[in-house]
Amino acid sequence: MADSNRTTSQPSTFILLGIPGLEEIYGWISVPFCSIYILSLLGNSLLLAVITTKPTLHEPMYHFLAMLAFSDLVISTTAMPKILCIFWFRDRAIHINTCLAQSFLIHSVSTMESRFMLAMAFDHYVAICNPLRHLAILTKRVIAQIGLGVVMRGMLLLGPHPFLLKQLPYCTTNVISHTYCEFMALVKLACVDTTVMRASSLLVAFLTAGLDFILIVLSYILILWAVCSLPSKEARVKSLSTCSSHICIMLVFYTPEAFSFISHHFGHVAPHVHILIANVYQLVPPMMNPIIYGVRTLGIWQTTLHILSFKPA
Repeated sequence: MADSNRTTSQPSTFILLGIPGLEEIYGWISVPFCSIYILSLLGNSLLLAVITTKPTLHEPMYHFLAMLAFSDLVISTTAMPKILCIFWFRDRAIHINTCLAQSFLIHSVSTMESRFMLAMAFDHYVAICNPLRHLAILTKRVIAQIGLGVVMRGMLLLGPHPFLLKQLPYCTTNVISHTYCEFMALVKLACVDTTVMRASSLLVAFLTAGLDFILIVLSYILILWAVCSLPSKEARVKSLSTCSSHICIMLVFYTPEAFSFISHHFGHVAPHVHILIANVYQLVPPMMNPIIYGVRTLGIWQTTLHILSFKPA
């Protein structure tokens, strides 16, 4: 019998391996995965509804937060249904076009999230350092242009990836050692020299998440400089507290992403650990973002209670 893992240079389907070594506990693993996914869907959908229906929340920060919530819905929904099919039904096959579309959406929308966080950092900078011109600088037109620019950047930088991946010869195996179609996991299957593609992946990563993170850090240095010049301790604490939610979601977003990226390109991490961390990156930020902002923002919290009929209008 021919080896089922052998394939032609252009396979019609790939096989998602899942989490190697943990197959016996897929049923248990699926419980937190499914629960977090449902919470992500509910939380981000509710957050979008709150921001849309509450006129007092039609401010720059909440517009960017709505963009982030929509991105979270796209990322989690792109990956999680197939992951749950692997856990529940052992359905590992995925068509090559579906696989490439999944890879493009996950990576491109992740870069959009990174830039939305940078836009939120810029919003905090303007609000603290130039409060009198905050709404004059970040008008609805400017916010729309920023949102469109973020989407276009993600599509242009990551758009070539599916076409490049489809041109690669996969003549050794069609088994992807992952729970979803991750770019580097696909590159590693190719039986040709992929040094240029790996280098371009590093460059794109730097031009997106890496550069965004550097600019976010610089914005917060300027914010801290401005806050330290405020006359009273109360004013300094109040100004910094407005940034706390944003700092929390940045930590939740960048920490697993950095670990996943470094382990893929430079590290020697056990496969099941790497895959679990990559799935945490797909699961936890979309769940935590609406929780963090919902709990720490009074306007969102009050409107949420009203929508859920826990509080009278």
